[in-house]
Amino acid sequence: MAAGAKIAYVRVSTIEQNEARQVEALKKYDIDRWFMEKVSGKNMDRPELQKMLEYAREGDTIYIHDFSRISRNTSDLLTLTEELQRRGICLVSNHENLDTNTPTGKLMLTVIAAINEFERTNLLERQREGIAIAKRAGKYKGRRPTELPDMAAVYHDCVTRHKSKVQIAREQGISRPTLDRLLRAYEREHIAKNEG
Repeated sequence: MAAGAKIAYVRVSTIEQNEARQVEALKKYDIDRWFMEKVSGKNMDRPELQKMLEYAREGDTIYIHDFSRISRNTSDLLTLTEELQRRGICLVSNHENLDTNTPTGKLMLTVIAAINEFERTNLLERQREGIAIAKRAGKYKGRRPTELPDMAAVYHDCVTRHKSKVQIAREQGISRPTLDRLLRAYEREHIAKNEG
């Protein structure tokens, strides 16, 4: 029986981050097919992740640098690994040194996923506490508005339909609502200047 394909999935959160560290760590596995994307890991609706899941077949092994690359949510991570196991696809994490095909790997995956989510919850709670303290002290000014380096080009790509809003948001590493807000603000400023 022929060995399955070795597949790598690499994800970084924004366009500013570099995937080189993950790629370098996974090279040792002699990867047959790479799937890489720059997008948030908050949900599973990611183009390259979905392509990879469609591509993978029984007997294949998916390699990731660490579990947070494939999912930042415990329930999504466990659902995904269960689906892969059902399909006969192995998931190997380089950083955690775990193989989901082994009983120990399955147990540790559950533990690690729970700890990761626990740490994120604690971090968010600390942020909320810090904001509350800053507000009471009159020092909290809210989040700085997101700015894009070349808003004129982004606006042009959008209004000429050269690129879709989904594509632009993905390339800029921002959400669709944030992009819509920036486009409205740019349009207001641009129109005001032209009319003034």
